[in-house]
Amino acid sequence: MGVDYVLDRKFWKNPVFLVSSIIILILVVIGALFSEPFGAVADRLYTFTTVKFGWFYLLTVFVLIVFLIGLSISKFGAIRLGGDDERPEYPFFTWIGMLFSAGFGVGLVFWGVAEPMSHYFTSPMAGVEAQSENAARVAMGYSFFHWGISQWAIFGMVGLIIGFLQFRKKKDGLISTALEPLVGSNKVLKTGIDSFAVIATVMGIATSLGMGVLQMSGGLEYVFDFKASFTTQMVIIAVLFVSYMLSASTGLSKGIAYLGNFNLGMAITLLIYFFIVGPKVFILESFTLAIGDYINNFITYSLRLQPYKGGSWVRDWTIFYWAWTIAWSPFVGAFVARVSKGRTIREFIAGVMVIPPVFACMWIATLGGTALYSDLKNGTNIASAVDADVTSAIFETLKHLPLTGLMSVLSIILIFTFLITSADSATYILASMTTKGSLFPPLIVKLTWGFLMSAIAAVLLYAGGLEALQSASLVSALPFTLFLILLMFSFGKLLSKEPITVRPRDISRFENIEKEVKKKKTKKK
Repeated sequence: MGVDYVLDRKFWKNPVFLVSSIIILILVVIGALFSEPFGAVADRLYTFTTVKFGWFYLLTVFVLIVFLIGLSISKFGAIRLGGDDERPEYPFFTWIGMLFSAGFGVGLVFWGVAEPMSHYFTSPMAGVEAQSENAARVAMGYSFFHWGISQWAIFGMVGLIIGFLQFRKKKDGLISTALEPLVGSNKVLKTGIDSFAVIATVMGIATSLGMGVLQMSGGLEYVFDFKASFTTQMVIIAVLFVSYMLSASTGLSKGIAYLGNFNLGMAITLLIYFFIVGPKVFILESFTLAIGDYINNFITYSLRLQPYKGGSWVRDWTIFYWAWTIAWSPFVGAFVARVSKGRTIREFIAGVMVIPPVFACMWIATLGGTALYSDLKNGTNIASAVDADVTSAIFETLKHLPLTGLMSVLSIILIFTFLITSADSATYILASMTTKGSLFPPLIVKLTWGFLMSAIAAVLLYAGGLEALQSASLVSALPFTLFLILLMFSFGKLLSKEPITVRPRDISRFENIEKEVKKKKTKKK
């Protein structure tokens, strides 16, 4: 169906493409013409959703984690995302690089230093003195929690069912198809579900692009003294658009695969640099302690709200993170599914929920730990600088380390390539979602979504910067959170009808048992 659809080129007749692209275009025009009211409405919706439905986000993510862990150790874990004899399409390192680039590269570079330093400057826990040793410990533990398995459980749930349908059941990878076991195949309902998934994805991706652009403009001002103005941000967006459209034209196995390997290599280089020049023992000890704190406090943090004392910290951080992740989970989930063909359910869950979170924790412990040590032991004021301008976090830290200029430039390059890869991946998935799940969507559809994605990011930056970006992603995520719950039940229903995969070693074991039984019977006779 995918190739035929590409050859047909009648993508403009697809109602999902029409509905979602028109709505996004309307939002772009309204945001550009009425930026202040647009930002104010987004802010009011942000407050409403966090206050009224924060509990729903927290419960949903926690339940997804339990479901996926249970699934991985169950008898269904041996089922492949493809035929029983199929093997992974991409080598392990390439697979991890693509997961890393599409899933959270931009966000982690942005928040890797900024988050622990923000929590250190203003502690998330009442009774913990700000900018103290205790505050540093809580900051590291909470940062691990926010970048741990919870985010990837969201991506994993969407990716797992899409990959199962695409490669094992030979169906399209649309959210509406994944929900068919529960909601049926009504065309109007399917169009509505897929259109909303596209809109939520665009808003989530726009948030990531916007944050990356803010950090790049801040880095350029910090390193080259370019003023971080809205004009600078628009130039960055324009250059990004051209870059990721060029990458998108090369196809999935070239542009994204090559950039994914490059990004992972660059990120590891930066990580090694910070470890070598940073406080090695402090980094290793804080990493070990934070892992312990993360495990000990996992349930408490996962379900933490503030109904008695009040306050907005959980809404501003944990609930924002989960909503942001949910908003772009259709994109990341679909992309993760696309590059995970041939892997077992168990391998998929283990790879997605363990390896990226471990790398994220190592990143935070090394970069964030270096910044914390600098403030605690050397009396620098990185936390104060981050509180004044969150985009300066990594560059403010590099200022106190050797090779400041070179590593600052490399950091800007890493942010830029992460943005290209994320946007390239997003254009591919959005084009696929709006061409009936085609694995080979037309370039013109990629270009359309590439333009709309850049436009909505620009409008949100114009309307209110980081706050408008956060508000938009949170509002678009709320209805999709319900979809996640439905996807879990839908996948359970699909698996209940699936024959269990019998591995060759299991057959050998059964044959050996049968031989032993026959021997015993022969002896008795």
